[in-house]
Amino acid sequence: MSDLKATIERIRAFRDARDWMQFHNPKNLACSIVIEAGELLELFQWKTAEESETLVQTRRDAISQELADVAVYVLELADNLGIDLLDAIDRKMALNEAKYPVEKARGSAAKYTEL
Repeated sequence: MSDLKATIERIRAFRDARDWMQFHNPKNLACSIVIEAGELLELFQWKTAEESETLVQTRRDAISQELADVAVYVLELADNLGIDLLDAIDRKMALNEAKYPVEKARGSAAKYTEL
């Protein structure tokens, strides 16, 4: 069994032992992803680029925990919807590679419509 499958099973077991599936509909999980991403962003709020680099060293555990919260909800939502997340990532990367060809996008932060 892959590490990802084992992690998803652990998330399911945690949720099901607490009878929380009733609360974990797609809308609530999508909201939870955004809320947890906001908590991650809050750690970096008002920091300069240099300060954010220091923050990564001084608040690494807090950042790790917020990232994990986001990932848990993303994995559960994909699992509940029957989406193979690794396959979805592969397909999305193929689309991104087509939208952002290296020869046009290298070193640029422009959106693909502006390249």
